Amino acid sequence: MILYVKGMDKIAVLAGGTGSVKLARALYRLKSNSDMQNMHLSIVCNVGDNVWMHGLYICPDIDTIVYGLAGLLDRERGWGVSNDTFNCLAQLAKLEGEQWFMLGDKDLAMHIIRSMMLKEGKRLCKITGYLCSRLGIDARVIPASDDHLETRIVTDRGDMHLQEFWVKHKGMLDVHGIAYKGIEHARACSDALNAIEEADKIIVAPANPVSSILPILAIDGLRDAVRRRRDVCIAVSPIIGSRPVSGPAAKYMKALGYDVSPVSIADMYRDFASSLVIDESDRVLMDEIKAKGIDVYTTDILMDDEEDEVRLARYLLEL
Repeated sequence: MILYVKGMDKIAVLAGGTGSVKLARALYRLKSNSDMQNMHLSIVCNVGDNVWMHGLYICPDIDTIVYGLAGLLDRERGWGVSNDTFNCLAQLAKLEGEQWFMLGDKDLAMHIIRSMMLKEGKRLCKITGYLCSRLGIDARVIPASDDHLETRIVTDRGDMHLQEFWVKHKGMLDVHGIAYKGIEHARACSDALNAIEEADKIIVAPANPVSSILPILAIDGLRDAVRRRRDVCIAVSPIIGSRPVSGPAAKYMKALGYDVSPVSIADMYRDFASSLVIDESDRVLMDEIKAKGIDVYTTDILMDDEEDEVRLARYLLEL
């Protein structure tokens, strides 16, 4: 039996990549349950991963969420379309040379349509809504901003786009700093601000804090909007013990001077989240986290399969 608190009808999620999509699709699945059909789900997505490539505008975090909700996501890889082929990429390699960013043939359709619409002057927020409607998604997937910004990683080989660091160099380079290029000109999408202001509950997904969540909150207007709703904002730690659940969060956190720990997540999030959910194996850290001025709850936060995803989503809705 799924318990659901009536009145908690508007849920906003701050989301990044692979950890976020697991939780987002579980919430979306629960939305179809008979006693949750009044739920309005809005997912505010990181745009710091966005990149122009082959003349196309690629939005990795947005597309991962869209594919996840549409049931198209390649679950084994955690990105792209399931059962995709890479014939176009193979041909591009012959014509252009090195091809380190994998774009599948089906996946390219999304980027082509988006790029065409951008060149027609349409806003990324509206384009994303259109693509979701074409894929039959009954939830709002909202870019944090219509403006282009990039998460840049400072390494011994210089400053590079996050995708180049993580995909081309496989995250193997030393990280000396993180910058959000273009952040001073970025403005929050009005739909994102509205989703946050109207939410009965805001959930910060267990995403990389430095490359997925902080770029959202660095956009003018967004952090203040979430701060104003701090009492209904709950975050899920992306760290268990001294290790991230996935990805290069450890390198990024260390580059910003943070220890890799749920306690550091509490430090990073405490001004906009009133509660933090950590793994039950980190129960010993509860008092230290509470001392940061943030409530703390424990449960199994690993999402290894669909059952785990739904279990955590239920827990967050009922908390």
